[in-house]
Amino acid sequence: MANQVMHNEVAHAEEHGHHDAGSMKTFGFWSYLMTDCILFGTLFATYAVLSGAHADGPSQKDIFELSFVLVETFLLLFSSITYGFAMIAQHHGSKGGVLGWLAVTWLFGAGFIGMELYEFNHLIHEGYGPDRSAFLSAFFALVGTHGLHVSSGLIWMIVLMLQISSKGLTTTNVTRLSCLSLFWHFLDIIWIFVFTIVYLMGVL
Repeated sequence: MANQVMHNEVAHAEEHGHHDAGSMKTFGFWSYLMTDCILFGTLFATYAVLSGAHADGPSQKDIFELSFVLVETFLLLFSSITYGFAMIAQHHGSKGGVLGWLAVTWLFGAGFIGMELYEFNHLIHEGYGPDRSAFLSAFFALVGTHGLHVSSGLIWMIVLMLQISSKGLTTTNVTRLSCLSLFWHFLDIIWIFVFTIVYLMGVL
């Protein structure tokens, strides 16, 4: 009886320790996101200052295809929705559901990056690279930085899927899933600002 009580106390202590460690990791990740806010805030401010510096080159209305970017935007928005479904599956303890929805999320994110790379390649091919004007330098810096973050998220997602596939929905993997959720939704919010400030306001 005493051994059983001691075993329960040890198990409770281990569970409490895992919970505390997960909370600290989540808090640390929130701190990282705050630094990313500063980074993107700086890039947005730089773009706002340089958006009119065309140097006799193309303006926003000349190069932006709003319908194309709108498809990009929907891909990223849908990826946030499917990631939400992955979190719901995690709450229900469904390993297969988590992996399935993460795979769908990854495909949406990869589609977004593919379209962004196509846009960059098309602009550079037309002679509208980042060296053409201050406006284009700021544009490539802002949108490119967001794209690098999404690409990092996609790599992270693949690694996490492999970890969940091999070890299941452990406490550590659930914490990682929550942190990636924060990161992915954060990038979605940043893109909404990019779409509104850079593309939408640029063509109006």
